[in-house]
Amino acid sequence: QVQLVESGGGLVQAGGSLRLSCVASGQSFAIGWFRQAPGKEREFVAACSWSGINTRYADSMKGRFTISRDNGKNALYLQMSSLKPEDTAVYYCAAGYLVASSMTPGYWGQGTQVTVSS
Repeated sequence: QVQLVESGGGLVQAGGSLRLSCVASGQSFAIGWFRQAPGKEREFVAACSWSGINTRYADSMKGRFTISRDNGKNALYLQMSSLKPEDTAVYYCAAGYLVASSMTPGYWGQGTQVTVSS
């Protein structure tokens, strides 16, 4: 069983930065982030392999978001910069498998709210 616990969400002004954290327990999987804005489908944000060497990013996040992991702490991070109001969403940590340009999730965290004000 995999357990994922996110933290680090909050309210930030447009142009600002925020770092999300996810602590993972259980088996070794690729882990990553998805997000869901009100009235929209959940979408892929970024993911990395167990080693952290292989990464995937959604095109709209490249250059603004950076994913990293610290296996010594069983932690995954998402550093978000140059935030825009359209980045407002609930961000979910997920564990699963990397695929060509994203990941296939099998486990989910409870989510953390990110709100970007204009």
